[in-house]
Amino acid sequence: MAEAEQAARRCGFAALIGAPNVGKSTLINALVGSKVSIVTPKVQTTRNLIRGIAIEAESQVILVDTPGIFSPRRRLDRAMIDSAWGSAQEADIVAALLDSRRGFATDDEKVIDGLADLRAPKVLVLNKIDLVDKPALLALTRAANQRANFAATFMISALSGDGVPDLKTWFAAHMPEGPWLYPDDQISDAPLHQLAAEITREKLYLRLHQELPYQSTVETEVWKELRDGSVRIVQSLYVERESQRKIVLGKGGQTLKAIGAAARGEIAAAIEQPVHLFLHVKVREGWAEDPERYRAMDLEFPKE
Repeated sequence: MAEAEQAARRCGFAALIGAPNVGKSTLINALVGSKVSIVTPKVQTTRNLIRGIAIEAESQVILVDTPGIFSPRRRLDRAMIDSAWGSAQEADIVAALLDSRRGFATDDEKVIDGLADLRAPKVLVLNKIDLVDKPALLALTRAANQRANFAATFMISALSGDGVPDLKTWFAAHMPEGPWLYPDDQISDAPLHQLAAEITREKLYLRLHQELPYQSTVETEVWKELRDGSVRIVQSLYVERESQRKIVLGKGGQTLKAIGAAARGEIAAAIEQPVHLFLHVKVREGWAEDPERYRAMDLEFPKE
């Protein structure tokens, strides 16, 4: 009986790809049923590949949240876009997300046209359908299906969860047969120190969305389990200029304290342990041109 159950199991990768801010991270979290990818209004919040793990019946679906596709202006942009397409090339299923409110913008056209080079089955996911009337949704569906060969189309709201179970069921049914790659209680393959850094980066962006360029990053320098069951975490928040450091600190250090308090609470909830979080703001000029920083984010350093 155990062997029959094992043979019936399915496991594979579903890559979510789309322009910036179409809701990929929100959808990943909804499919997993827990927060594994950070969400902010800032374009290109997702940098490295975040994998969430969803279970549906006998299927384990490994969901890959990719950086948004747009016209790159910087080396970091190019690295993230290369990473997104690379993950899509290796996936068993590729889901192309569109923001239903926006329809087809230039970046969306780049995404849809780029699907032609992918061998995996593609599905179209129209997100934020609660904000658009039905005729507009049907017109967008027709236009997208004329440009690419989609195996299925789903209309969802990642934020409310409307339509998400149907998408999850479809993913599960179309995964290749094979053993699960992760334990059934694991929801992400990201190391805890990386998850903690991502949570702090989210709070940094949410607090300073308008004031801070997106070329800032967070690295976990120390992760120490203490005897009382708590964890001591030391993180560095890197910016490119002294003027940005002052913005992050805020008057009397109040902005940094608020970021730390918000991050500490969410990290503690994520790892289910008390957390002592210490944040330092450092200036690292030109970090976006440093190959070592790209390796830390699991990105290839573009030569040009």
